[in-house]
Amino acid sequence: MRYTDRVDAGRTLGPVVAERLAELPSAGSNPLVLGIPRGGVVVAREVATAVSGELGLALARKVGAPGNPELAIGAIGEYGEPIIDHDLVERLGVTDDYLVARVALERQELERRSRMYRGEGPAPQVAERAVIVVDDGIATGATLQAVLDGIRGADPALLVCAVPVGAPDSVARISGHADLMICPSQPRWFRAVGEWYENFEQTTDREVLAILDVSG
Repeated sequence: MRYTDRVDAGRTLGPVVAERLAELPSAGSNPLVLGIPRGGVVVAREVATAVSGELGLALARKVGAPGNPELAIGAIGEYGEPIIDHDLVERLGVTDDYLVARVALERQELERRSRMYRGEGPAPQVAERAVIVVDDGIATGATLQAVLDGIRGADPALLVCAVPVGAPDSVARISGHADLMICPSQPRWFRAVGEWYENFEQTTDREVLAILDVSG
């Protein structure tokens, strides 16, 4: 399955999520749908519409490897402790000093983005609510794991992870960090999330703010 863009992906994913939630009494009547900026927010808006839920943000930052920032050796979210891939860290010879410095840097960026998107408002309260975490896809899953594990520690009534497309091995691994994993497209030959979209242009901060303003 190849999506036209993130809106198309969200409109495909939303009814699937709604159908699954209807089977679960713990879902309640007003689930909290948290999109991971930036691209995940576009998908999450469509999911929130489909499930008649409240739209919010699940902020997280990838911790990149030395000399290769796109390679995730870990991730941090707003809830809980950083998630570090210690096996990968050991294979790459990443030092403790680098990890401490990089996590601190990404924590600052996380706080900056929170202020930009929310002003001085707090992160959403997730305790005793059905929470649906949405991204535009899963490659390694490091960022999603950081978000899910953090939210789990805040005691949601139900924790769902919903993505339009993902690498099968990553989807299987991440499913253990949520009560319910929903991923309708899991291509056998998976290299990158973007190859499963016709249009995968980067979502801008302005677009995220516009979505939140309309939804707020």
